[in-house]
Amino acid sequence: MRKVRIEESLFEKFPSFKRGIIMVKNIDNAKENVEIQKLLEKQIELRGKEDNLEHDFVREWDNVHRKFNSNPNKYPPSVKSLLKRVQKGNSIPFINSAVALFNYISLKYFIPCGGDDFDSIKGNAVLGFATGEEKFVAIGKEKTETPDKGEVIYYDDESLNVMCRKWNWRNGKFSIITENSKRIVINLDGVGPISEEYIKEARDEMVSLLRTFCGAEITVDLLNKEKMETIIPF
Repeated sequence: MRKVRIEESLFEKFPSFKRGIIMVKNIDNAKENVEIQKLLEKQIELRGKEDNLEHDFVREWDNVHRKFNSNPNKYPPSVKSLLKRVQKGNSIPFINSAVALFNYISLKYFIPCGGDDFDSIKGNAVLGFATGEEKFVAIGKEKTETPDKGEVIYYDDESLNVMCRKWNWRNGKFSIITENSKRIVINLDGVGPISEEYIKEARDEMVSLLRTFCGAEITVDLLNKEKMETIIPF
């Protein structure tokens, strides 16, 4: 059985890290959903009226990036990018139901939230430090890049293809979630002052929405320094 795994070395540097996991199969991942769109638009409107770039949770991700030598202003964590976008009054396109829900949860809870089409992944999905041998092609790009040695990446340990660079900065093309995706694994990340209970709350709301609007079959877990891996049940 394949796994989602977090390398022990990552917890040595970031002992407070925790990751909510949602494992989804048989999802109806429509390109349009009026109810999800309403939820997302309401959250965009709310956050667009606020200045949350100095929120404790957002600032903590800046600190995390600096600790693995990434500039959070040049390579902003995903939650920071979303908040910047809505504060400027820019819209967020509705790609598909799952991606729209990622954005909704991320804006509501001030946490990075993302996922991957697991049918595109050959081995285990691993969060850890890059050796410099891995391969990355960004969404919308064709050029293959190599992550910096020591950079935190989320990658396929068989193909060495990278799903996400700089922890939560930019997603890879090969595991992109589309309306045809049926089996996906979703991550909701917390570090520093974010409690496990808070991550579970965000995770469980996401689960409820996926079941309600996408008819998904779901298994959940939570990873931390005491539990560094979980088996994918499909």
